[in-house]
Amino acid sequence: MNHATTPPGGSSPGSGTSPQGPDGPDLPGRPAAGVAAHRQWAGRQAPAHSDPSPTDPGAGHLPGQETPVAPPDDQQPRKPRAGRNLPAAIGVGVGLGAVIVASLLFVKVLFLVVVMAAVGMGVWELTSRLAERKDIRVPQIPLVAGSAAMLAAGYAFGPEGSAAALALTALVVLVWRMREAPEGYLRDVTAGIFTAFYVPFLATFVALMLHADDGPRRVLLFLLITVCSDTGAYAVGFKFGRHKLAPRISPGKTREGLAGGVALSMVAGALGMQLMIEGGAWWQGLVLGGCAAVVATLGDLAESMIKRDLGIKDMGTLLPGHGGIMDRLDSLLPTAPVSWLLFAAFVGA
Repeated sequence: MNHATTPPGGSSPGSGTSPQGPDGPDLPGRPAAGVAAHRQWAGRQAPAHSDPSPTDPGAGHLPGQETPVAPPDDQQPRKPRAGRNLPAAIGVGVGLGAVIVASLLFVKVLFLVVVMAAVGMGVWELTSRLAERKDIRVPQIPLVAGSAAMLAAGYAFGPEGSAAALALTALVVLVWRMREAPEGYLRDVTAGIFTAFYVPFLATFVALMLHADDGPRRVLLFLLITVCSDTGAYAVGFKFGRHKLAPRISPGKTREGLAGGVALSMVAGALGMQLMIEGGAWWQGLVLGGCAAVVATLGDLAESMIKRDLGIKDMGTLLPGHGGIMDRLDSLLPTAPVSWLLFAAFVGA
């Protein structure tokens, strides 16, 4: 035996026995006579360990367990500060903008077809969410067909045409729903008529603007001031927003963001009316931009109310970084009739 590691009393540290004591030989499991000396020896032989501290990554782990290693800071997953996929959102926005501008500049009817497609998909998204979340069975086929009819009638015949198409669409919805059981009839047709007014009828004012001689420039300015409203509100609210605008509806919106959106939209409107619209004046653009920004914000809040009632975050997933089509139309739809009315008042229909 190696005497350099033998504890006082002559037994090895792991034997559990001690040499013969005053009462005779110790039995296995019986306390050793030289317990104090053994503990003193063990204390000298044990390696020195510092007590685990709260900052020790291995503290609190049992022997044999693998100590978790935190990834480096540059490998930690970072949550987007803006709450959405900005690269995807920018890419989709640029792509949609290119399609819209190209169709506006070359063929007005082609742009009308683009609007019909967007509105039809928006109607389909809204009615699908109503069915999924509230069990409201809105007749989708007559609404999608009626959407195209309203836009075409508005472009060809003016406000009278779009109003007549809305009335006919509502009538078809009433009749179409009669094919099913009467339970829930009033609920379903009410939601259907609301959808017909909210999405395609408001969109017909884009067709009315397009019908004018300088229609493409009016539509382009309408889109520009609405986008500037959203962009200004987002940028200023993200950087300086402190006071909530409507916390129960949309906690991310702030009063500072609203002011930023109004300011940027007014600047865009003043420049656009002066440079793009024949007979337009810069002060008219200020009015147009300010009104559009306020209405766009109200439209965004209205759709947020609908989504909160349905218990969803986005209306769809068709547009990466944006959500669904309705999540992009929410501010454009209510802004369209206001813009058409101000254009007609300032420079004629």
